[in-house]
Amino acid sequence: MKKAIMIIAAMLTLFGGRAMAQRCLPGMSAVEIKADMTDGFYTGNSRDCGYSLGVFYSVYKGSANIWSFGGEYLQTYKPYGAKGRISVAQFTGEVGYNLHLLSDYSQTFHLYGGVSALGGYETVNWGKSVLSDGSTLHNGDNFIYGGALTLQADFYLSDKIALTANIKERFTFGSDVQIFHTQYGVGVKFIIE
Repeated sequence: MKKAIMIIAAMLTLFGGRAMAQRCLPGMSAVEIKADMTDGFYTGNSRDCGYSLGVFYSVYKGSANIWSFGGEYLQTYKPYGAKGRISVAQFTGEVGYNLHLLSDYSQTFHLYGGVSALGGYETVNWGKSVLSDGSTLHNGDNFIYGGALTLQADFYLSDKIALTANIKERFTFGSDVQIFHTQYGVGVKFIIE
C-alpha cells in the first residue's frame, strides 16, 4: 500500500500541473476559410465596396510562426451614374509569412502580423466594354501583382478548430481601377496534424 501511495504521489508531482493544449507546434498544418468585407461594409445594393472569399493552407514553423498559401476571390463595385455600379473582380494566389506576436497562457488566443505576395487576374465589368447605356468603358482586364499586410487573431474553440478575425491592407499593381483595398472579416481554421 505504501508503494502505491508513493507511485501516485510521484505521478501527481510529475503530471499535477496544468495541462497545456498542443497548439501551433512546428509541423502542424491548417486549412482556413475566410470571408471578408472590402473597402467598406457590403450589402447587396452597395455601390462602392465589396467582399472577398478565400481558402488558405498554413504550415506552422518554430515559435508559432506560419507560412500560408492560398487563393482569394475579391469582388468590388464602383458607382456609375445615379444608381448604377460596375463590378471589378480579382482572382489571386497568395504566399505569406505570419509572425507570431502574442498569445495567452492557455494558448486559446494568438495574434499574428503578416506580409504576403500575391498575383492574379482582374476583370472589369466581366470583360464587357460597352455599358447598358451605350457608354464605352476604357478600363480593361489585366494581370495584377502586389502584396498585403495582415493582422490576424485566432481564437481556439478546441485543439482542431479556431475562429479567426483579420484586417488586411492589400495593394495590387497593374490594376486600371484601384491599387489599395482594405479588407476585414472572419474565418474558420481547421487544424490538420
